[in-house]
Order: sequence, then C-alpha cells, then structure tokens
Amino acid sequence: MPTPALEVFFDGACPFCAREIRFLRRLDRRGQILFTDLSASGFSPERAGIPWDALMARIHARLADGTMVEGVEVFRRLYVLLGFGPLVAMTRLPGLSHLLDAGYAWFARNRMRLAGRCVDGRCGPLRP
Repeated sequence: MPTPALEVFFDGACPFCAREIRFLRRLDRRGQILFTDLSASGFSPERAGIPWDALMARIHARLADGTMVEGVEVFRRLYVLLGFGPLVAMTRLPGLSHLLDAGYAWFARNRMRLAGRCVDGRCGPLRP
C-alpha cells in the first residue's frame, strides 16, 4: 500500500468522532487517508509518537512527510484532500479561524461528557 497523504488518529469510542470518520471514509474514494483508531485493541501511542493524554486531548494527523498537525488543522487537511479546498480556504480567514479554533477547543475539552463517557464525576477514555 502506498504511503497515505494523511494518517488521522481518532477516538473511535467517541460517537461524534466515529460519525465524522465514517463520513470522511465514504468521501475518501481515492484512499488517500489512513484512519487510525486510538480505541482499537492493540493500538499503542508509540505508533503516533505522541503521549496518550495528548492524543486523547485533541485530534492529530501525520502528513506524508512525517509532520504532525492537530486540532482544526487536521480537518482542514482532510477536507482539502477530499476536494473542498475553496471552502477550507475560508476557514483560514482571521475571524473565522479563531472562532473555529475556539469551538474545537471547547468540543475537545467536553467531548467525553457530551458523549456520556463520564462515570462517578470522572470523564475519560480507557487507557491502552
């Protein structure tokens, strides 16, 4: 298999995240993206070269040259690969960019609670 243009590290146990990834997989007709589920048995953070807590705090992706990107930039890279470059360009506008960054940061901090993954006041994924 050729090197993917982008490898995305996502939390498959997060229903919101899993829904988005299913959508993206359907759009990736050319097979440019490798989707790596952090919740899959056998996944090790060493595979990404990023500590577990950092991987779970926000979405990460590795570019073909090995560079890592995170947060909203991951989604920008994904959607450019899928042919939505003109729309992605708008997300880089100063006001909109800051709004998207803030919105994603809020979501990333609260996704466990929003997904009902809190027990006895403690929210979080299972560690590998």
